[in-house]
Amino acid sequence: MDMDPMTLTEPRTAPGAGRRITIPVSGMTCASCQAGVQKALQRTPGVLDASVNLMTGNAAVTFDPAATSPAALVAAIRDTGYGAEVPGPERTAFAEQEERDRAQEEEFRALRGKAILSGVAGVLAMLLSMPLMAGGAHGHERLLPWLYRLDPRFLSYLLLALTAGVMAWAGRQFYTRAWASFRHRTADMNTLIAVGTGAAFLDSLAATLAPGFFLRHGLAPDVYYEAVVIIIALILTGNAFEARAKSRTAAALRALVSLQPKTARVLRAGQEIDLPIAAVASGDTVVVRPGERVPVDGEVLSGASAVDESMLTGESLPVGKGPGDRVIGGTINRTGAFRYRATTLGADSALARIVRLMHDAQGSRAPIQRLADRVSAVFVPVVLSLAVVTFGVWLLATPASGAPLARAVAAAVAVLIIACPCAMGLAVPTAVMVATGRGAELGLLIKGGEALQRAGDVTTVVLDKTGTLTTGRPTVTDVIVLPGARRSAGSAGSAGSAGSAGSADDLLRLVASLEASSEHPLADAIVRHAREERGLALLPPQEIAGFQSQTGRGAVGAVAGSALAVGNAALMAEYAIDVAPLAAVADLERLAGEGKTLVYAAVDGALAGLLAVADPLRPTARAAVERLRKMGLDVVLLTGDDRRTAEAVARQAGIARVVAGVLPAGKVAEVRRLQAAGAVVAMVGDGVNDAPALAQADVGIAIGTGTDVAVEASDVTLMRADLGGVAAAIALSRRTLRIMKQNLFWAFVYNVVAIPVAAGALYPAFGLLLSPILASAAMAGSSVSVVTNSLRLRRARVA
Repeated sequence: MDMDPMTLTEPRTAPGAGRRITIPVSGMTCASCQAGVQKALQRTPGVLDASVNLMTGNAAVTFDPAATSPAALVAAIRDTGYGAEVPGPERTAFAEQEERDRAQEEEFRALRGKAILSGVAGVLAMLLSMPLMAGGAHGHERLLPWLYRLDPRFLSYLLLALTAGVMAWAGRQFYTRAWASFRHRTADMNTLIAVGTGAAFLDSLAATLAPGFFLRHGLAPDVYYEAVVIIIALILTGNAFEARAKSRTAAALRALVSLQPKTARVLRAGQEIDLPIAAVASGDTVVVRPGERVPVDGEVLSGASAVDESMLTGESLPVGKGPGDRVIGGTINRTGAFRYRATTLGADSALARIVRLMHDAQGSRAPIQRLADRVSAVFVPVVLSLAVVTFGVWLLATPASGAPLARAVAAAVAVLIIACPCAMGLAVPTAVMVATGRGAELGLLIKGGEALQRAGDVTTVVLDKTGTLTTGRPTVTDVIVLPGARRSAGSAGSAGSAGSAGSADDLLRLVASLEASSEHPLADAIVRHAREERGLALLPPQEIAGFQSQTGRGAVGAVAGSALAVGNAALMAEYAIDVAPLAAVADLERLAGEGKTLVYAAVDGALAGLLAVADPLRPTARAAVERLRKMGLDVVLLTGDDRRTAEAVARQAGIARVVAGVLPAGKVAEVRRLQAAGAVVAMVGDGVNDAPALAQADVGIAIGTGTDVAVEASDVTLMRADLGGVAAAIALSRRTLRIMKQNLFWAFVYNVVAIPVAAGALYPAFGLLLSPILASAAMAGSSVSVVTNSLRLRRARVA
């Protein structure tokens, strides 16, 4: 009945050779920026794989340490014009998130300051430009008569100085990064901004320094300094709003980090002292009073209380805790006081592992992101070409009296500015970040964008029985001894014949003594029943020999000198033991029909009796199955238990399709069969024997109360033992995928519509032209709208 860990298959993605590091990257603002950094890393000798995430500002790189180094990778990133630092010593997930929050706050403050000062400079530039506008004073001289008395040449040079200052300070990042991209033969958002504002500035510079040249060729020496300054101001304003909105996508992660207390009350030398969390050692006795947060993970030694674990598991009701129970750091002690022994600390604590998992998940990429990546790869060169065409068409088509150069420059700059692909780069990562955060609030740990997207495509949900559909804590309901069963020749003990199988207690004692070596839930139920409910003293370990688990069938060994086999009918058949005689003394049909698992026992090759074990259905199981079916999903029960027991449990849960009596390899085969038939399969399990099927399924969902192996093999972990989380995870995935598609759709449509409008497509019919200033405002608004749309997931009702 114990499951053999050696049956595990390889992980879903076999680890590649090389070392993996995560490098923080600063300054990326669009999909093309991200793609440029990623390509630069991938071209670096020694790099095996590189993935850059715009939202988290990280580059995950797998490299060969013999061919390159972290310093060389950082240099490759810096060569593209973006900031990067060699990762420091290994830090906790809490420290990393706090540093990330500080960096985001500093970025927002810097952008806000530049945007405000650039905006003030833009307003001043507009005022100074009014006397220089073609067509006279337009009546403004009555408001500012002193301005119109100034020499126009003086005003032009004053505007030149003001604009150059703004470009060199506030807009410096656009030009340095554009130049770096040019040197690497790539182009990104900075290229479009730099070319657009640079073209307007150079045209204005020529008109300022050589107005006679323009006049000799019948052109007005118009300047566009105010447009350059205001465009930079508006783009920086949009970036500031975007930075603030992006920081909100990590709100759930910050909330988790804030759960970590700073100090703990520890018992040292008989006295209670407050220590920093980092000073707490494994084995320390920690004291927690009502209303306080549990500082670190541990096991209760004394006292009792109810602990609120909702921030980690989503469970609304406090959980009772007593001696022997596990407590998790960051949870809130509601009622009584207790003392507990500290166990896992630092990076190994439950809260730290959750924060690390979420951090990695939010930095991952969903497959749908590849669409935006492919578009971004060709987008900027296409836009640059369109801008050139727009400039040429307007220059040739506009009559001399209509200021052809001015219109050509304005239209080309508008095309460059409005086409910045910021929204495309944010469309998918923002949705992934918000969705994984929302999932954590609901007790769902989703291991990245790929798992998040795949879950939305699921058509079939396969449920394990023991520990998944049922509570996983079975109890013994019947102990039946076969009349006339031969008594073993075992040695005598304190409670009569130690090896005897002649009474129910004798049989139970024999079986429990063997099963004490097993970790299977059924074995645990038998041992608990013998010790706690029957008060039986088990045989000492030295009287147990040759224990062997038989995967999916049971266990065998020698107990007090007698050969004992305990397991299902398949194990009995393997040892040529006929179980039919039990039908005369036990209603096997009824026991199996009630969903009870029949555990047969044979002593020295002869059938001795059986134990009936019932594993009650989880309280939420039937409602969860009903919801899955209403969502249009097929539900299958897949178990290694016998068919009758499985069908009984399935009837209670409302499941029509049952696959029973399968070993771990058979579970994998069944998942593959469903996939071959066209189903997208989500496998839900909790045990070691479920891990291979979890890895094989399109989406593996593990009950968080299950084994670590099952949790590691899964894509989604349910932090509380509630199957309703399966439906919630799938519903959240579907909602997130809709948001991703909406973001991408509007990002693409925005550019498809906006670029022709900026080029002047509406001018022949309606006389409408889009100014570069309005184009920059529209571009900034598109990015903010994508982030705002993703933030709707924070309020998504999926549970």
